[in-house]
Amino acid sequence: MAGLKAGAPTPQALTVHEQSRVLEVGFSDGATFRIPFELMRVYSPSAEVQGHGPGQEVLQTGKRNVALVNLEPVGNYAVKPTFSDGHDSGIFTWDYLYELGQKQDALWAQYTERLAAAGADRDTPMAPKGGAGGHACGGH
Repeated sequence: MAGLKAGAPTPQALTVHEQSRVLEVGFSDGATFRIPFELMRVYSPSAEVQGHGPGQEVLQTGKRNVALVNLEPVGNYAVKPTFSDGHDSGIFTWDYLYELGQKQDALWAQYTERLAAAGADRDTPMAPKGGAGGHACGGH
């Protein structure tokens, strides 16, 4: 995901709609997408969300009302959003934003299926992180 595919559409306009919680992206091929912040957050391309390989994805919950507090450019190929929950490690390339916009119906369906399979919903709080700096859920 580090670059642009040759001839791929590039953004001509990026508009953050705080009230409706969407990022509107107009591309050079005429396509315009309104990508909800929640969708961006739960499909963040960061290792924190995607894991380090297939099957290691971390299901994101409780992100329905997440806001975009900052959006900074990364070179000429991407943006790095900072979300209201503190998540800021995802680099969204133009290709990835286009894919999120183009496939958002299928991605929403996939997300709701994953939530249902986990017995969660869009408003279920995220489980606390375990590990060195956190409290591990005990019992063992």
